[in-house]
Amino acid sequence: MTTLLLMTAGAALAAVQQASAQQGPPWSRGANDPAAQGYVFQVPDVDNVPDLHGNPCDARLVLFIGGNQFFVLPRLIAAFEQQHPELKGHIFYETLPPGILRRQIAHDDTLTLGNLTLRVHPDVYEAGLRAVRQMQTAGQLHGVVAYATNDLAIMVAKGNPRGIHSLADLARPGIRLSMPNPQWEGVANQIAASLRKAGGESLYHAVYQAKVQSGQTVLTEIHHRQTPMRIMSGQADAGVTWASEVRFQESIGNPIQGLAIPAAQNATAIYAGGALNHAPHPAVAAAWLAFLKTPQAQAIYHQYGFRSLPAAASQK
Repeated sequence: MTTLLLMTAGAALAAVQQASAQQGPPWSRGANDPAAQGYVFQVPDVDNVPDLHGNPCDARLVLFIGGNQFFVLPRLIAAFEQQHPELKGHIFYETLPPGILRRQIAHDDTLTLGNLTLRVHPDVYEAGLRAVRQMQTAGQLHGVVAYATNDLAIMVAKGNPRGIHSLADLARPGIRLSMPNPQWEGVANQIAASLRKAGGESLYHAVYQAKVQSGQTVLTEIHHRQTPMRIMSGQADAGVTWASEVRFQESIGNPIQGLAIPAAQNATAIYAGGALNHAPHPAVAAAWLAFLKTPQAQAIYHQYGFRSLPAAASQK
């Protein structure tokens, strides 16, 4: 009888683990699975690592890309692999916050997650144009390409149950916020500028200082993929993200809604990338950067709410 109970319990545990691994996080739906997989063992909220993609051991292209593009990369990678079939299954990419990626680069390209230490040399770094230009000036990058723009939006639960309609509403008592961490998310600077445009220093202080101190604003620990998770779980009522993030969440059927921010209060980001001077695969890195400007790549960005870069802006 004991043996039967143990066997039954073991089968049930295996079924739960398999179901959990198949379910995955709500932003994935299998789209971020690597081209080649081994034995899949995953316990949600313990060893789920959504921002490291693929196998670094035999990678022929390694991309360090700011986390706000995580949902674009699966289709972008697939399109690039169609042009370069020899690279299929040999592209490794990270979609962590740009500041975290720079810290990883500064630590000899090494990242430690729990008991796992990973050292992988990037070929390409992509982030906001200002950060990329800084690295270029510091002699870390070359071949810089600017390729897309994006605007801010307010993210709320579908149906907007808290009646939030503007940036000023974010300061209302009782409105719980999930906001990007200024320590490593460049978008926090643009959000700060938008808050000041909408309500001056007092609005910025209310959202990013007073509410942080009171616990009504919770800062991201990874990047703003956490904001929709917090809204859907009832931990937050709203957050400011890029408009592309709202469109992605809506496109996969999550109960998320976006509120437009007027142009006079909004901020526009310019995304750029460059090849690391110590890139192990310089020719492939150059091919990737050139690909970002192609009509095929631009069409993929457009589907998620990004816009093409005006010709004059690429020189800023």
